[in-house]
Amino acid sequence: MVALSKHLPAAFEQKNLVTGTSAGISNLLGAFAAMADDTDLNTVLERVISASCQLVDARFGALGVMGPDQTLGNFITIGLEDDQISRIPSLPQGHGVLGLLIAQPHPVRLHDLQEHDVAVGFPAHHPKMSSFLGVPIRIQGTVFGNLYLTEKNGGGDFTETDEELLVALAAAASVAIVNSRLYEESTRRTRWLEGGLNAVRELLERTDYVSSPLESVAQHALYASQSDVTVVLRDFGHQHGLICEAADGVNAAYLTGRSGAHSALLDDLTALSPPLLLTAADIDRLLPGAPLATVSTALVTQLAGTGERQFLLFGRQTGSPPFSAVDKEMVRSFTSHVSLAVELLRVHRQREQEAVFGDRDRIARDLHDLVIQRLFAAGLSIQSLRKFVSDREPLERIAAVTGELDSTIRDLRDTIYALRSVPQGASTFTSSIFALVAAAFEGSELQPVLQLSGPIDAAIDPECADHVRAVLSEGLSNALRHADAPSITVALQALPDRLELRISDDGSGFEEVPSRSGLANMRRRADLCEGTLSISSAAGRGTDVVLIVPLRI
Repeated sequence: MVALSKHLPAAFEQKNLVTGTSAGISNLLGAFAAMADDTDLNTVLERVISASCQLVDARFGALGVMGPDQTLGNFITIGLEDDQISRIPSLPQGHGVLGLLIAQPHPVRLHDLQEHDVAVGFPAHHPKMSSFLGVPIRIQGTVFGNLYLTEKNGGGDFTETDEELLVALAAAASVAIVNSRLYEESTRRTRWLEGGLNAVRELLERTDYVSSPLESVAQHALYASQSDVTVVLRDFGHQHGLICEAADGVNAAYLTGRSGAHSALLDDLTALSPPLLLTAADIDRLLPGAPLATVSTALVTQLAGTGERQFLLFGRQTGSPPFSAVDKEMVRSFTSHVSLAVELLRVHRQREQEAVFGDRDRIARDLHDLVIQRLFAAGLSIQSLRKFVSDREPLERIAAVTGELDSTIRDLRDTIYALRSVPQGASTFTSSIFALVAAAFEGSELQPVLQLSGPIDAAIDPECADHVRAVLSEGLSNALRHADAPSITVALQALPDRLELRISDDGSGFEEVPSRSGLANMRRRADLCEGTLSISSAAGRGTDVVLIVPLRI
């Protein structure tokens, strides 16, 4: 913390404010204590302006905080009633006499502020004010804001002693503000680190894979950043654009699965790049169709080591605090830790998958080298019995047994082929679903909504995956060509005993299911994976196509 005594102005030390009353000194010391009594910045600012009014006996007071464009970005008042504030069209922006302290940051004391050369008057419904005292608050040589006091109680003017007291208070206020900022920055860093560690711990302790790890990333990112919404985006390139894989916070359910256009802003963004600050226009290109006021400013950074071009976006609404330098710094630390955890989780899953593939290969070898050979030998032995039998019934029994053995051998060979047909290192099923949906909507004005949940990659076998992709492709093609729908939603979820694929549109619908070859192919695919396909629709009320595939997990 910064000591107050080092920052009191020399004039205060020299005069020691002996010219003022003992009450003034007592009030000043009381103001010092009040400002040092809290570490929250907003509370400190409120106490500064309250202490200022009490110190110089002013009826109205305000503290204007400087914005990035040399205007008053925040304006805190005291003395005005809520109904008075609500009737004033807008708070001051730093024009007229208030702007004088911005252009020339020195104490200003006036008998009647309306008589000053730069006065611009009061807005409608604003109380009339005459006597005025303004003092800048400097922090390390930079003007942080200005104290404005008006209407000294009793009708007199503010005195030179009032000015000196307020200058001393402004110096103390700068120290309190610095301390509050240091505390706030420390708290922000702690929250970022805590959020990152919690995310890493949860990701590395995952064993069931019920939900996507990206959902955990978005959840902990929301807590760490104190944003209004966090979004994980996957970039499919210039042709296919972006898709929101996970989101948490305001309108998260709406954003999840939505796709947006590829943005050139992300082309040069790497995991080592500083986070990119986005405007509302930039965000609208990345998340088209998002509800109004979802986000007005955002930070976006790339997630490293995930094997895909994925980005983590932190969004804040209008009225929320802007992203600070600490936020921009800690974003890189958070994403680096989370990216490493996601990569370790991916490698762990890959090793488990390789172990499963190894077991499948071993089982396939044992079936081929041991079981099939023994069955084949048993069949030959039974066939050799034919020369010792002449009756018709035993010969028919021998033929039936050898036929069963041949059929069993064929089934085993099919099983061996299926066990060995999964290529290691192949792209995941969910990746292929993302790519299929992106390709289906290429050239269309519609933006697809894709929602995935559950351990989809771990649950489905390759042959069944082919049938599900075929049903999805045909269903999307039918919806795009015939439904004339404003929106199409694809939901794919893995439940404990089944995989459900739902293709929903809000288009024209139909009363009777049309006899199209595509629908027949979808039903055949459902039968091949021992699933069921249902199609429900009504004229003008859209269509739902639901594929349910039983899982053996």
